[in-house]
Amino acid sequence: MTDKPSEGPRPESASDRDPGGPSSLPGGSSISDEAWEKFVQDAERDHTAAPKEPSARARMVTERLRALDEAEARQARAGRRWGRKKAPAAPRQPEGWRTGPAWQEMNGRSSRRRKVWSALGVLLAVAVAVIALKPSAALSWLPGGSQDAAGAPDSASPLAPETSRPSGAPAEGGGLPTRKRPFIGSPAERWAAGADAIEVPKAAKAVGGVSAARITTGLGLTKDFLVASNLDRDVLYGAEPKTALALVDPLQQDYLSGLRSALRHPTVKNDPTWIFTRFDPDKVELVGTEVRVRGRMTVEPGDVAGQARIRADYTFVYPLARSGGGKEVTRTIVRRVVQVDVSDPARFQGTEGHIWVYDLDGEISNDNCRDGDGFIQPLFQADLYAGPGPSGEVVDPYDRSRELGRAKDECGTVSRT
Repeated sequence: MTDKPSEGPRPESASDRDPGGPSSLPGGSSISDEAWEKFVQDAERDHTAAPKEPSARARMVTERLRALDEAEARQARAGRRWGRKKAPAAPRQPEGWRTGPAWQEMNGRSSRRRKVWSALGVLLAVAVAVIALKPSAALSWLPGGSQDAAGAPDSASPLAPETSRPSGAPAEGGGLPTRKRPFIGSPAERWAAGADAIEVPKAAKAVGGVSAARITTGLGLTKDFLVASNLDRDVLYGAEPKTALALVDPLQQDYLSGLRSALRHPTVKNDPTWIFTRFDPDKVELVGTEVRVRGRMTVEPGDVAGQARIRADYTFVYPLARSGGGKEVTRTIVRRVVQVDVSDPARFQGTEGHIWVYDLDGEISNDNCRDGDGFIQPLFQADLYAGPGPSGEVVDPYDRSRELGRAKDECGTVSRT
């Protein structure tokens, strides 16, 4: 329903007065034509100058812009140099992320928790800030700019593997992603790529009454599941994740049934992207051959004697462009936390060569927050000016020092992609 503007009090007009005419007043009094004309002119002038009550829509727009400006001020106070903001010349529009609803109970436990954050698009004016803050990065974009011996633009040295929880978020970078340098401006520019980035801890020890050999096997199978779910090229382009499904213990019948149902009939509440990274090949294409990955695996005792629990926490960064050779490059960041139980076969039933999934948690940054078609839908610059506003806090998807939240369904904001 369209809001109808409020016009405020309406001055009395000649038609509202006594039908005796302009010079006829209640009680039979009369005034001169000159005095009456002056009265009418004064009334009209006062009406024109009278303040008008803003419409409900105007008040809503004003309040939204005020809230956004306050959020930006808070973000600036927090030390961010720039967020994922719109180009200054474009209309002011909201920013968003979402958390998805639980769709599958994990063996009678609490539901899977998962969170998605949709990106706000690339700020074209960030180039100005890059030149000011990091001239060498800006010069590397130009012909004849700073390059290494191989003729490629300079880049930072690769990071050592992550062996413990980081103490904070990585520093901001400068530059817009391109097809030649899809990770520029992202902490992932220094991350390792592909399956090799998922390193299995060496020299595993017995934990929780489970032998070192069984834990070593469980670590390898957990890596295989992560690779099959998040790095297999066919799966990324929407194919059925047969290898990943085959790795899950067939004794988890209900869980597997839920996964297959989500793949066949995806909905917002039954969405396979909470387990498998999948993009619609008719809409987007992966840029280059690399997916950057960072994370770690740990092993702790399980809930009872005779069980150990593997916790794999990894972030995957996917550079994407529109299908058909689109020039603009965006990035989607997917964080997966997979917990796998490894059990002593003398005490617990299980199938050799498979994993028992105890829990799955996830967070997807740069997704449209709304579609339930079984694909992650990354946002590009042109997508940023349609859709409702967000709720929730601003989150840095590269900040691996924080635990994944347990929030309910909602959309919010990411600071960068």
